Formats: sequence, structure tokens, C-alpha cells
Amino acid sequence: MRKRIAPKLAIALLVVGLGAAQGPTSSGSVSTQSNVSHGFRRKPTRSKPYQVGTASWYGSDFHGKATASGEPYDMYDFTAAHPTLPIGTWVRVTNLRNGRAVVVRINDRGPSVPGRIIDVSYSAARALEFKARGVQQVRLDVVQPQTLAMLRQ
Repeated sequence: MRKRIAPKLAIALLVVGLGAAQGPTSSGSVSTQSNVSHGFRRKPTRSKPYQVGTASWYGSDFHGKATASGEPYDMYDFTAAHPTLPIGTWVRVTNLRNGRAVVVRINDRGPSVPGRIIDVSYSAARALEFKARGVQQVRLDVVQPQTLAMLRQ
């Protein structure tokens, strides 16, 4: 089982590490677009998080059951349920209480509890250090496919 988790954990840590290597980006990363428009200089823009809100996690009660993607839920995988993001989207989830972050793949729909924006797997909640609390304020950032492709090389 550890052999299945290790590569996924390595990818998640590398993506998080790349974000940290960019310097202070508390509100997102600097836009790569030109900052000159009609002869006037603009300040670099920072990307906004996709979403900020309450996350929860789901575990053994759902382990092995079918997800919205058709694959069985694996509580030891870094996956999540989101109500609107396309299945297969990779998302960086950052715990706003302690700054820990992981990258998860959206493979299910949810959460079913009103007011929550994402349900992460047991392993993701453990890595984010909010398993015992059950819920936590988080920031969601969509991870672009090119970033994941770079990490896999």
C-alpha cells in the first residue's frame, strides 16, 4: 500500500515545493502578462484563489464505493469531491490554519453538507493536519496540467 501512496505523495510535495520556490506569494502568483498597456505601467497582478471556504474529509465508510468518476474511492489516495470542477482537475488545497498544502485530483461530486466547498480523502486530510478537527478553512487553487507534466518528467 505504501508503494501506491509514495509516488502520489511525492508529486503533491513537489507541486507544493514549486509554489514555495516562487518567493512570497501569499495571495497567488504574479501574472506573466505584460505590465505595459497604452504607454502606462501597470502593477503586476496576482492570481486570486479559485475558492476559499470550509473543507471536510471522508474515509472508511466510503472506501471501495464508486465515485462520480466511476472509479472506486480509495481513502489512501490524494483525491477529493467538488461540486463543479471537472472530474480529473488537479487542485492545490491549502490549510489556512497551518499553511500545509497538498495536491488532490477531483474524482467525485460533493460535499453534500451545505456550506462546504470540498471533501478531501482521508490521506489528504491527514497530510493537511485537520483529520481530528473534521473541518477546516482552506484555499483552493487549480493546478495547471503543464505544472503536473513538468513534475512527472
